[in-house]
Amino acid sequence: MTTRQNSIPQPHKMTTPNKEKLSQNPCQPTSNQKLKSLRTGSIIAILIAFIPFLFYFTDIFPDGAIWENSFFTYQSKYYESVSTFIWVALSKLIPLTLFIIWYLTCKNWWSKIILIPIGLYFFQLISILNEDSEIVDSQEIYYLIPFVIVIISIVYAIRVKIFDKIHNIDLSELDNIKKSNKKPWWNKLR
Repeated sequence: MTTRQNSIPQPHKMTTPNKEKLSQNPCQPTSNQKLKSLRTGSIIAILIAFIPFLFYFTDIFPDGAIWENSFFTYQSKYYESVSTFIWVALSKLIPLTLFIIWYLTCKNWWSKIILIPIGLYFFQLISILNEDSEIVDSQEIYYLIPFVIVIISIVYAIRVKIFDKIHNIDLSELDNIKKSNKKPWWNKLR
């Protein structure tokens, strides 16, 4: 009888690395992240596509000044029509919603500027909700001016830092040069 020494299979050691570990590059998103991003992007795209159709939502409201339902009674004092009030409110709410979506999804350095029209539409919407206001679009600018100044200052500071990094210019050196060349005003009279 001959013995078979090779009849029992020997355990095989795996020398190749796991394929999952090879495909997981920290710079590349995983399939779950891609799926989540695709889902989020699809929901945002559907929202953006259907939000303008909310203007047709005004057709279900009455043309009269009073709207009564089982929950509450609403009386439109300034517009004298509930349908008109809803239409005017939606004309501010729809762009406000689209600007907010744009701001939340924008990754550019200038995205803070989008806060200015968001603030403007927000103030206009608040004044519309105050039913007895006579002028809707003219007084909000006075409340918005400090907000605009702050936002523009922040965006300009970001722009200067980006310009500094792109062109490798140290702007603090320019300040030092100006200070060293600065002469007192009485020396300029001579």
